Amino acid sequence: MPRVLSCIQPTGSVHLGNYLGALINWVSGQHEGDVYHGIVDLHALTITESPGILGKQTLELAAMLFAVGLDPDVATVFVQSHIHEHTELAWIMECTVSFGELSRMTQFKEKSAKRETDFVSAGLFTYPALQAADILLYDAQEVPVGDDQRQHIEITRDIAVRFNHRFGDTFVLPKAVHPKAGARVMDLQDPTSKMSKSSVTDNGLIYLLDDNATIEKKFKRAVTDSDGVVSYDRESKPGIANLLDILSACTGTTAEQLADKYSQYGPLKNDAGQAVIALVEPIRTRFHELMADPGELSRLLIIGNDRAREVAASTLSRAHKAIGLLPRI
Repeated sequence: MPRVLSCIQPTGSVHLGNYLGALINWVSGQHEGDVYHGIVDLHALTITESPGILGKQTLELAAMLFAVGLDPDVATVFVQSHIHEHTELAWIMECTVSFGELSRMTQFKEKSAKRETDFVSAGLFTYPALQAADILLYDAQEVPVGDDQRQHIEITRDIAVRFNHRFGDTFVLPKAVHPKAGARVMDLQDPTSKMSKSSVTDNGLIYLLDDNATIEKKFKRAVTDSDGVVSYDRESKPGIANLLDILSACTGTTAEQLADKYSQYGPLKNDAGQAVIALVEPIRTRFHELMADPGELSRLLIIGNDRAREVAASTLSRAHKAIGLLPRI
């Protein structure tokens, strides 16, 4: 059973695209591998500037991960900042990666360019070192990533190879793997763009915590087209295709089969909205139960934190011994 690591930042509410595109596969995948899911709150510090927000968002994300179906007795769900080995190994990683390697990272170039008139955190530059620590601490064999994250796995492997060459075989070399294809969920107001927290408006986003009336309203206002024909064609009818894709993901019926059942847009919008409501209602209920019971939520997190800390401490100790650091007295 492979050791698999997937992480998520606590930045904003979880939406339908996050769930159908990734989290639903985390839930099914927890029985197919030895899975570790980190809530990487330290990474979120590169964009966090106000006090009192990050802890609340971290707790809410933890509740959501359990609400969607992650089992703490099966999947190891942990909070990055609660495992001090992440920051300790990150410094070793910073001393193992070169300035040139970090300066070539595409994400740093893109993100720093967007903020050229604002404060650019040094954390954006050293981010890959902490991410390498996240991965290597858990002897992860597989890291499911999209194409935009492959460079981070490549630099992690480079760091691990260099460390192993200098100090002896210490770290497992992770492999980037394609995650299972999740549903492709587009913005309801801009069906040519993926549903994203970075959208200009929330009108096209379905958050898992939206109430039923809000979900219905957003689907009724979903952008379609003017020809009135229901058919599955992502190129010429992106709005209709998006509604069919969402309904398909919720019901298990193919989008092409669903298209044959509708002759008008109104019923399609209504059915897609109702299918989403049926999907998210139990998640929303469980989320609010956990948020109303902080003791239980803490208990679930402690299970994952303890399991993660045991593995992380063993790996860090292995790295210290390989380097030859003076043992703690």
